[in-house]
Amino acid sequence: MASISGCAAVPLSIASLEKVQPSARSCCKGAKELKVRSGFFSGAALRGHAYNTSRKTERSLEVKAQAVSEKIQSAVDVSGPRLSSGKSLVAPTPSDFQSRYKDDEPRKGADILVEALEREGIRTVFAYPGGASMEIHQALTRSSSIRNILCRHEQGEIFAAEGYAKSSGRVGVCIATSGPGATNLVTGLADALLDSVPLVAITGQVPRRMIGTDAFQETPIVEVTRSITKHNYLVMNIDDIPRVIREAFFLAASGRPGPVLVDIPKDVQQQMAIPDWSQPMQLKGYLQRLPRPPEPTLIEQIIRLISSSKKPVVYSGGGCNHASEELREFVELTGIPITSTLMGLGAYPESDPLSLKMLGMHGTVYANYAVDQADLLLAFGVRFDDRVTGKLETFASRSSIVHIDIDPAEIGKNKQPHVSMCADVKPALSEINALLKSQKRTFDFSNWVAELEEQKQKWPMKFPVFEDAIAPQSAIQTLYELTGGNAIISTGVGQHQMWAAQWFKYNEPRRWLTSGGLGAMGFGLPSALGAAATQPDIPVIDIDGDGSFVMNVQELATIFVEKLPVKIMILNNQHLGMVVQWEDRFYKANRAHTYLGDPDHEEQIYPDFCTVADGFKVPNARVVKKDELRAAIQTMLDSPGPYLLDVIVPHQEHVLPMIPGGASFKEIITEGDGRTIY
Repeated sequence: MASISGCAAVPLSIASLEKVQPSARSCCKGAKELKVRSGFFSGAALRGHAYNTSRKTERSLEVKAQAVSEKIQSAVDVSGPRLSSGKSLVAPTPSDFQSRYKDDEPRKGADILVEALEREGIRTVFAYPGGASMEIHQALTRSSSIRNILCRHEQGEIFAAEGYAKSSGRVGVCIATSGPGATNLVTGLADALLDSVPLVAITGQVPRRMIGTDAFQETPIVEVTRSITKHNYLVMNIDDIPRVIREAFFLAASGRPGPVLVDIPKDVQQQMAIPDWSQPMQLKGYLQRLPRPPEPTLIEQIIRLISSSKKPVVYSGGGCNHASEELREFVELTGIPITSTLMGLGAYPESDPLSLKMLGMHGTVYANYAVDQADLLLAFGVRFDDRVTGKLETFASRSSIVHIDIDPAEIGKNKQPHVSMCADVKPALSEINALLKSQKRTFDFSNWVAELEEQKQKWPMKFPVFEDAIAPQSAIQTLYELTGGNAIISTGVGQHQMWAAQWFKYNEPRRWLTSGGLGAMGFGLPSALGAAATQPDIPVIDIDGDGSFVMNVQELATIFVEKLPVKIMILNNQHLGMVVQWEDRFYKANRAHTYLGDPDHEEQIYPDFCTVADGFKVPNARVVKKDELRAAIQTMLDSPGPYLLDVIVPHQEHVLPMIPGGASFKEIITEGDGRTIY
């Protein structure tokens, strides 16, 4: 079959853009020549985020006034009052916003920055002070609407900002000082880029005159983060702060979301100026490259492929988290079975009979079977990651492939589709659903669904039952039963992460927070506190491993002081469990620095997380016997504030099923544990 593609860009003219800027009186006439040093997109450009501001390529493209109006109306649709989506072409200033300053009153650059955040609807930031960011923190104390949550480490704060963004769908904001403060954000920036998380990271920098002199706590953070951010700025002119912050939020949230870094020298923060809030964004090239609305011809082609297929499967990913309603309607209209990636859990309810749950390395046998046997693979908001595909040549080898994704660089990068559409999944599915309903299409895939039901019965998810010890899978299953699934779950990285994906059913989007692409240990607790800050009415539970938890254990102080009711359930096996599993399977069980306990007293639990929690004044308990598990979890859930439950589990358990890296579905492992020699 010939490959059909649609990846044209939306031709928004900058003239049209300027027409929708707020009509605020300009207070900065005669502003100095632009001195913002903007970082290149570099590696991120390969993902379709590059924009070129060269004068040779700048051009004004006219579009119909109605088309521009519709585009802008869609962009400024902010869900709820006083919230920032970042996608609007103008700042979504809350209706009740009032500046602390008169229009013609000079103020510090730091105060301009904070007001810019207020105009974006930001109400929570995660910031840790230092010498180069003190002015920003002083300005934050003068804001009556922004709450700063003081994490105890910069990595903790950026993971918290990610948890905030993932659970709310809004742009997360973190602030750090120069030098080590800024470099401590690096892991979080890389994580946000790989997992497409809308994030604005603001860093202080040494004064302009000292840049390049190896000054105290000077790091060229723009250069350091160039390849792990969607875009970055070094602000050298105070007059550019309003525009740069507006651009940063727009870039972070529009197209394929990602992190944007804004580096502001300390003397710029201290300088006095009258801000011009009417400055237009200077993103001509970027706007021209945003995906266009879905093409009707491609939609019709997709429907024809569905009509001619016998064994279709929907393969949905993180790009569907904001399109959950449309995805559910599509499955309801077509009756097509659906499987999800790790990042897409919850976009479609796992309790539904058509759900095959997660696919990939540790996905269900029946989900991987479905993809292997399918004749049509509908890939929505996915990137054909290696942990999903395994051996590329054998992945969906019998299928025609339809790929819809917002990032043109992902189309055909790993797996060549037969029909591709470069578009936002939400409007694409909306158009497909509308055409299906208008044509009154009906489909009958009952034989295929019955075949997959047989596979579900043949290969159910299972775990061992011990006489006294607690199986880690049973702890998560019990947690699901006691919460009824009504919780936001965060995790670190490792075996506990996969078990949490397998054994807790996710029926709503944005209830699952994990580090997928980067696999950053220590993500669980900080991301949980970020979610708790934005979703106070939903229980937030960090399912963690002892190895991951200890990497950001200092955030126990944050959840206690900030009164964030985060619950922590540690599956403590005294080992780096996932590495141990690979040692068991592929290295003859040779232990290479994977034991985390006290080698001189292996009979003791070390470290003692209950004692650690006592030091942070966080209530806690430990459970060792399975008969005491349910009551211990219920006590944790009933606790009004933060709580830590240390669940002791055997280290010999393996995450199953498992398709070894680079292998095919035929090589899937379904039996065994660390008690067997391979």
